[in-house]
Amino acid sequence: MSLSLDFTTQMPKLNRLKLPTRYYHFKDDGNYIKLLSIGEGIFPKDKISLKLDLDESECVVSTESATKVYPSSKEYGINRFDLNVHNNSNLECINDELILFKEARYLQLFTIKADESSYFFYVDMISNGRSFEHFDFTQMRSRNRFFVDGELEYLENYTIEGEFLKHYYQRNNTQDYLYAKVYIKAQDNEELEAHFRSLGFNSFTHTHTKKMLIGVINTSNMGKLKKMVHTLWDTYRAQRNAPAFNLGKQ
Repeated sequence: MSLSLDFTTQMPKLNRLKLPTRYYHFKDDGNYIKLLSIGEGIFPKDKISLKLDLDESECVVSTESATKVYPSSKEYGINRFDLNVHNNSNLECINDELILFKEARYLQLFTIKADESSYFFYVDMISNGRSFEHFDFTQMRSRNRFFVDGELEYLENYTIEGEFLKHYYQRNNTQDYLYAKVYIKAQDNEELEAHFRSLGFNSFTHTHTKKMLIGVINTSNMGKLKKMVHTLWDTYRAQRNAPAFNLGKQ
């Protein structure tokens, strides 16, 4: 189940499409890819792959709805992203939340490669599960790699269990257990971080060479979390002199 797309000077080229992966391409306000799936989510042994290459192009990528990961006694559902952004390109990934069902096992393999002239805004949103569950998933594993000009700029490689998160939030007596992680390579990272802080977002920091910004935001309401993400995204776009973008999900 895979999708592979190239954009060269704003023109798309489909390299591979394997069902149940699907997509819509809109071009009213710039290239916009909405990812869809014929199935109801990610099941054990599923291997979902997205490959996207931008060359002198800009593209917004989003999911149609939340990504649901179904229960498994042993096998992982795997979601793989391979993204390349080069030659004055810009990629903005605004996915909906990840919903890990009870006893779900999920593996994310994410790689983005950018050159010095290109930029990106990527966000992961994590929920606590379905409305009647609370971090009842078995395990989530993630390997996120960010390269700039061929050098590894930032790496996340972790395994986390639902039971650990459940006890963590209980110990800290907090209801702000919905969170988003934001990864940015902007035209001016320091200016953007200062703007975020002026808006009350104080959790951002630079990577070791200051080529990226990493931040975490959390709250108790998914609607509020998405509004916070969109405020950050609008600020990123404003720095690029681009208007706010409507994902068409209202």
